[in-house]
Amino acid sequence: MSGSFRDELMGTIIGFHERPVGRNQMPSVSLQARSLRELSEWDADDYIRHLSREQLAPELTEQDQLAFRRIADTQLTAEQAEAIRTPTTTFPEVRTLLAVHWHPEFVPLDLIRERIERMFPRTERQLIIPTQHNELMTWDGLSGVEVDCYAREFRRKVQILLHFRADRVEGASQLRAMLAHTFKYRASQLFQYIETIIDPVREDHLYEAAAKTAASQELIRFVRVYATRLLALIRANESTMPPAMIKNKLVRNYFDALRDRFDDRLIDKAQEFLRRIKKVVKAHFDPTYFFLVQEMIEEARTHNGIVIVPHPEQFWPILMADYDVDGYEVWNPQSRDYTEFLIGVVNRANRSPSRKRRLLALMGDDCHMGEKVKPPIQRDAMKSGREIGLQPAWDELHIQKGLVLGNMEKKSILDAYEERLSLQQ
Repeated sequence: MSGSFRDELMGTIIGFHERPVGRNQMPSVSLQARSLRELSEWDADDYIRHLSREQLAPELTEQDQLAFRRIADTQLTAEQAEAIRTPTTTFPEVRTLLAVHWHPEFVPLDLIRERIERMFPRTERQLIIPTQHNELMTWDGLSGVEVDCYAREFRRKVQILLHFRADRVEGASQLRAMLAHTFKYRASQLFQYIETIIDPVREDHLYEAAAKTAASQELIRFVRVYATRLLALIRANESTMPPAMIKNKLVRNYFDALRDRFDDRLIDKAQEFLRRIKKVVKAHFDPTYFFLVQEMIEEARTHNGIVIVPHPEQFWPILMADYDVDGYEVWNPQSRDYTEFLIGVVNRANRSPSRKRRLLALMGDDCHMGEKVKPPIQRDAMKSGREIGLQPAWDELHIQKGLVLGNMEKKSILDAYEERLSLQQ
């Protein structure tokens, strides 16, 4: 973003603050806020109207700097490290552990290893591969990554999991360059997200989200001011920030950090609005700058990689795209409504006489370890309860039936991985 644009933007925000708010332009209070009003004298909009001029100014304060340093810091405290080491539940009955779709984020792998060993103390056989977004990581001689790609056939962004023997990708300069490009482009979505909030040119997208959440003009003003501050903080610290922190989640984390200064009802309303804005931004984010699915698969095959499609129910047409993949994830905590159907799809495909290599049906926990070190009020409720290697659907009887019919139990999946990776020596 150019300096002239930032100057113009600051003027826009200040001007926005000076303009009287038209109370009838948008519904000022959502149903959620009305329910809160029964418990308290003020709703979120009332709270914003009583903020001081300084609290609604775009200029940074020392509190902003401190909050930003806290959320951008990837160093764990002693308490956080102990929370990672110590799971709240253990599963001594588990003998075979499969974990091929999970995200370390900024949590050290040695702490994660301690957690897994304590959580599953009696495993006899295991397959563990980290799959950071667009960043290759290694665990015990195996490397993995979850990659954003573009499916030209149905014009959608999709993800694929790539798994390798680590020695096969040590000198994979082309693969690493492709991942670096993808990482950088995905990170650029953060700036599009923030600019959608504060740039008048993107105001139609902002008000598309506002209409979906009944966001008031007061709430829009508040979110715009603090998004402006966040952008200034990112620009001031970008050169020293870990690249992995430049992502959409930074917006959520920054607004959660404001709970030290503002009422939870206000931040809850802001987060509801921000979630909707993010959905609008993703819908308008051009996926054609990602590599084609076929290009990424072809590069993975060059290094004898295994290719898995995670959570296919998020992009159904991929089941008919006939890509050169090794299998499909049929269950994970956010995609579990069609597990039996997906197992049936894999089983039917494997019965085809033309199929040369058996498709695999896997389950993934999609655990994001960074969620486990946040204060409880700031955690993503859906993600914080996930655990590496914990996929209870393997043991559900109605699901087991399809797995048995297709010879897709955990042991057979590990056998297939070992065979395919050992054949690639």
